Parts: sequence; structure tokens; C-alpha cells
Amino acid sequence: MRPIANFEFPEEEAKLFREARRLEWFTLAYISSAATVLYLTMGTSQAMRTSFFEDVVSVVPALAFLVGTSVARRAPGPDYPYGTHRATSIAYLTASLALCAMGVFLLAEAAVKVLSDEKTTIGGFPLFGTVVWGGWPMLAAILYSAVPSVLLGRAKLRLAPKMHDKVLHADAEMMKADWMAEGATAVGVVGAGFGLWWLDPLAAALVSADILKDGASNLKAAVLDLVDRRPEKTDQSGPELLPDRVRDLLRGLDWVADAEVRMREEGHVFMGEAFVVPRPGAGDLVRELGRAAEAAKALDWRMHELTIMPVERLPDAEPR
Repeated sequence: MRPIANFEFPEEEAKLFREARRLEWFTLAYISSAATVLYLTMGTSQAMRTSFFEDVVSVVPALAFLVGTSVARRAPGPDYPYGTHRATSIAYLTASLALCAMGVFLLAEAAVKVLSDEKTTIGGFPLFGTVVWGGWPMLAAILYSAVPSVLLGRAKLRLAPKMHDKVLHADAEMMKADWMAEGATAVGVVGAGFGLWWLDPLAAALVSADILKDGASNLKAAVLDLVDRRPEKTDQSGPELLPDRVRDLLRGLDWVADAEVRMREEGHVFMGEAFVVPRPGAGDLVRELGRAAEAAKALDWRMHELTIMPVERLPDAEPR
């Protein structure tokens, strides 16, 4: 069985890819340190405990990106003639499932604490002859966890659409919005300090719900990608326009009477088929089909494999 051509990022996208991998390695190191700081300062606070677990589970998208992209870049061979591009989609699914599972667990735990009427208390500790409220190191840990996450999220959000990487985009959106979860944690800690014990488990529930929302939305997108939904933009804001661009290019050829396309996403790239109705006297059809395929691939680096089939009339099924 003849495999498809190996895929390599163009020079500019290859630079972005290397930058994205460096960001994810830095994310792993930073999140590990932030989780350690949260663990050391969380005390009996349910909100801090939930924030700690949120940081732990937030390494999953970074790991999924690093592992998925490494596997996806393997060259096609006899056993995998289409390559392993869908490793990124599987990584996306894995990260989404992890978020959903952790969100459900933490939300249930917070609900149990609210219903059990178990009160959160934050004491103090001696430092240089005075007693320091335990909430201050908690708030410092929250700040350390929140601010770099937002900056990393914005950096990744800039790269994701240029690479057409949905795992990176999902990771970026979660990190960019992390300040909301950390803000809820801070409110819970301050509330417990003022004796409003119920604010702590309530903040934990809000953070858990945010984790679950992220997981559910990304799980839906990951599953739809794996079942060959019509290609979507990286941010899931609407249909990808590349199939329409390829169809319009084919329809604009002087030897083509009409054309339609059918495409699917394979990780970073697109593959699919095109159906063209040649005009009478189209000439050397084999040569024209080859030129058309190369012109389609030249439209966008993501258009990796396109099979063009001449037909007497277009298929009756709805296109794409």
C-alpha cells in the first residue's frame, strides 16, 4: 500500500511550532511549581484544595500537545499510509476527558462539604514574634498561580490559529481564563477569614464548575472532529473556509464546468476529495487534474492531500 507524502510545516509555521513546544515545556515546569506552592499553603481551605487540583489537571493539555504532536509528525508508512495526524485529535480528546472527570469529582466534593455544614477555619502561624494570618500566604500562592497563567494563555492563543492546533487553543483558553477561577479561590479564602465559612466551599464549587465547563465544551469539539464533522476553525467559531476556497479555485479553471469538494481534518492538515465535471474537449485530462491538485495545495499549507476525480455529473449527496 502506497502511503501519502510526509508532512512538514512550512518554515514560518515550523518556527511557531518550535515556539509552541517551548511554551508547553515551560508550562509544565511552571504549573508544577504553582501546584507545589498551592499544596504547601492550602491548609483546610476547600477552595485552595480545588485550585490545587485544577493546577494538577491543567498539565494534561500541555502533555497531550507534546505527546500528540510528537506522534503526529511520524512519517507515513505501510502500516499507517495516511500518517498519524489524528494523534493530535486523540490528545485533544484525552485532555477533555481528564478535565471533565476532575470537574465532576471536585464539584461533588464541594457540594458534600456545603451540605455537611463543615466549617472552614484559617488560623495563623508565628513569624518573628508575631502571629501572621494563614490566608496571606494562600493569597500569595493564588497570585503566583494566576498571573503567569494568563500571560502564557495569551501567548498560546496567538500561536494556535496560525498552526491550526485545537489542543493548543483549548489549553490557551483555559489558561487565559484561569484568573476567574483563582479570583473565586481568593474570595473563598478572604470569606473564611471573615468567618463566612460557606464562601470557601462555594468558591470551590465555582472553580469546579469552570473546570467541568471547559472539559465538556472541548470534549464535544474533540468527538465531533474524530467523527469527521465538517472542518471547523481552530476556535470553533464557524466552518473552516478552505474547502470553499478549493471548490472556487476548481470552478474557476477554464476546463471545469462544475466542481465540489469533500474534506476532513487530520490534526493540523486537511485531506479530501474533489469532483470535477470537465467541459467537452478538456484536452489532456490527466495533466490538467495533476495541475489542479497542485494549485489546490498551493492555496494553503494545510491542504496536504487532495484526490480529484472527473465525473459526468456531481454526486447528489450534500457537499462536504
